[in-house]
Amino acid sequence: MQPDQIAKQVIELSKQAGDFIRQERKTFNADKIEYKGLNDLVSYVDKTAEGIIVAGLEKILPEAGFITEEKTKNNIADQYNWIIDPLDGTTNFIHGVPSYSVSIALKEYNELILGVVYEINLDECFYAWKGSPAYLNGTIIKVSNAPTIADSLIATGFPYYDFTKQAQYIELFTHLMQSCHGLRRLGSAAVDLVYTAAGRFDAFYEYNLNAWDVAAGIVILKQAGGQVVNFNGGDEVLNTREVLATNGKITEEMLAVVQRYFA
Repeated sequence: MQPDQIAKQVIELSKQAGDFIRQERKTFNADKIEYKGLNDLVSYVDKTAEGIIVAGLEKILPEAGFITEEKTKNNIADQYNWIIDPLDGTTNFIHGVPSYSVSIALKEYNELILGVVYEINLDECFYAWKGSPAYLNGTIIKVSNAPTIADSLIATGFPYYDFTKQAQYIELFTHLMQSCHGLRRLGSAAVDLVYTAAGRFDAFYEYNLNAWDVAAGIVILKQAGGQVVNFNGGDEVLNTREVLATNGKITEEMLAVVQRYFA
């Protein structure tokens, strides 16, 4: 397997799905919304885009399995598995807020080895694979050099259906709001991660995330020189559903703050 050649094909596929999503947004209306759960929205756009992606990936790597958000295909293979979010930021898409993306990752056994995130509205494609630099539209990107929280712009995501940790989250939010350059909530965890990879953000944290929300962005961030841990400081984030992503320079400081509220 040549990861650079696979990456090129996945990039083109992500843009194909992104083109479909972009066109559908022009005529989309609220009558087409479905609810998977409390505040958990989906539409035919997510499902159709996922079908486009799955069909393309089956041709690229026929032996691979799939972990998909919309369950158009879910079959776990032994060695390779694609992890797909066809439209990360569905709520933004539905409301016409321009921050949503296609997210595609490849995992070999238990290691993420390739990631592509295509931000549709800005036509920005972020990608990387094991051993490569991280790229944005062909240009190498790197994380920021911010040395402290006080020097940082930090991204987060708001819980929208599991409110059991809401009190701790608000306390942490309040602390950081008073301690950094600012907090931002874009509504797409994949975009938050690649913006951290590109140095636009210095850190990103969120809990209650799924593997398809973060897998591709994690690959890109790490290859850009960043660091990703869970709220306990461990490397496992796909199953713990907690992500703290940083430029690698403020990880310990961020962890100390997060653990103050999420013991």
